[in-house]
Amino acid sequence: MPTYTPPIRDMQFALHDVLKLSQSGLPGHDELDRDFTEAVLDAAGKLASEVLAPLNAVGDRQGCRLENGVVRTPEGFGKAFEAMKEGGWPGLDCDPEYGGQGMPYVLGVATGEMFVSANMAFNMYQGLTHGAYSAIHAHGTDEQKQTYLPKMVSCDWTGTMNLTEPHCGTDLGMLRTRAEPQDDGSYLITGQKIFISAGDHDLSENVIHLVLAKAPGGGEGTKGISLFIVPKFLVNEDGSPGERNAVSVGNLEEKMGIHGNSTCVMNYDGAKGWLLGELHKGMRAMFTMMNEARMGVGLQGYACAVPAYQNAVEYARERLQGRAVTGAKNPSGPADPLIVHPDIRRSLMDQKSFLEGARMLALWGAHLIDRGHQGDKDAEGLISLLTPVIKGFLTDKGFESAVLAQQVYGGHGYIEEQGMSQFVRDARITMIYEGANGVQALDLVGRKLAQDGGKHVMGFFEMVKSFCKEHGGNETLAADFIEPLKAASKDLQTAGMFFMERGMKNPNDALSGSYDFMHLFGHVTLGFMWAQMAVAAQAALEASNGDREYLETKLATGRYYMKRQLPMTATHLTRIQSGADPVMALGAEAF
Repeated sequence: MPTYTPPIRDMQFALHDVLKLSQSGLPGHDELDRDFTEAVLDAAGKLASEVLAPLNAVGDRQGCRLENGVVRTPEGFGKAFEAMKEGGWPGLDCDPEYGGQGMPYVLGVATGEMFVSANMAFNMYQGLTHGAYSAIHAHGTDEQKQTYLPKMVSCDWTGTMNLTEPHCGTDLGMLRTRAEPQDDGSYLITGQKIFISAGDHDLSENVIHLVLAKAPGGGEGTKGISLFIVPKFLVNEDGSPGERNAVSVGNLEEKMGIHGNSTCVMNYDGAKGWLLGELHKGMRAMFTMMNEARMGVGLQGYACAVPAYQNAVEYARERLQGRAVTGAKNPSGPADPLIVHPDIRRSLMDQKSFLEGARMLALWGAHLIDRGHQGDKDAEGLISLLTPVIKGFLTDKGFESAVLAQQVYGGHGYIEEQGMSQFVRDARITMIYEGANGVQALDLVGRKLAQDGGKHVMGFFEMVKSFCKEHGGNETLAADFIEPLKAASKDLQTAGMFFMERGMKNPNDALSGSYDFMHLFGHVTLGFMWAQMAVAAQAALEASNGDREYLETKLATGRYYMKRQLPMTATHLTRIQSGADPVMALGAEAF
């Protein structure tokens, strides 16, 4: 069975050496010193490694089952969920008015990474609840907040999001679920939703569904969609679960991965629901949940690959195969360990340099969200721009990393006994749900680049430029970090200019290059993260502040990324500049 070790040292470096959390000037952040965050991360890491990780394979083997209309979760999930609740982890960054602890979102992301790495399918039960909480918190009435949020913060009640229908996924304007208004102000919801993660289960007293539906008078397309709160059990006046609502599980989906999470077909047969937010403006309220979910899925994408990498490293150290070309490294044994071979090192360095850069990007993105919550409009705009990059790039590369880890095992990686295939299977969904990655690329190029007149992408370029100017005179780092970052940023700007010049004349020129642009942008952001980590590591070394071996390893890993991965920006730029002609050359009948 695979093991998992929480990367607390690396998180502490990101939070304090790079982000300088306690010096950020944000309200309450001055209390977040190293000792405090280490205590929080240690406690979360213990829960992740000792309680959740041992259940990961159990959930994968057993899956969920539908019995008499109720979904049963795998053995041990109920007890683990109680431990999660008792620790207050679901409400770590939630509003204290409703029972939350009021911690910054960035700390929730750090603990969330560990929970996902330990058991992604399990963590989705609370993860979806947090998203539903956020939507109600942002758009609900005072009565709705008081009714639902305290129970959702504690995870006594869990939450879901219901968007997809059998005939419509990305194109939500086609949805058919209907909402009929009633005299008491409620609505009767009728329709079918599919692919509903954590749609039903035995872990909580109630499940609060957020359901997109069309009410009369809304017109066609997404402008006519409203969002409704539809509880599994109607809520009594005293706040307790009451009569069963007319919502049921039609089926459990059989999936490639995340078997421990209940992915349900949900049938609404005149179920009673209440409007959340404004009538016919449900997409606005739903996107509060969707944007948070896309950040969370980006985290899932790389977090799934973290334990895969950790186990691949151990296997490469122990598995004896072949001799090093430069001479035996294990002369007393029949062969040398895998880790002596350059191609294995390449694979492990690809994984390590991506995962540490991805962690830094996720935490920086979360810090931008915290700044946005405090009224920083520039931070809010920047994270809006980066959200499709974080979701799309980190999940694509996270899946790739999980496959690389599996490959280290050779044939043994393909055998279920080793557990490596689960990481690959679980990671695969992150590229699909909450908006498939092709859609993320279209959103980035079609909407986010031009948002607010291009202010935010220009702000990103200026941020990188200012950083390079500030540290360009650092002889230790300039050649390995600053110059490669400048070159990569130039590639990104050139690609953006290509879209501006060609996109208006032929939109396909921009859309054909959108996926490459998302990856180009992803590499630049990770290059930017690595350059910042290099500056922080070098400063700590010069001040003799910290673990010298760790800091030197950090710099060497960063150099690898800048030399072996960041140059991919040139390849992506070349593809973008080829335009739409190679992509659109064939007629549909020629495929």
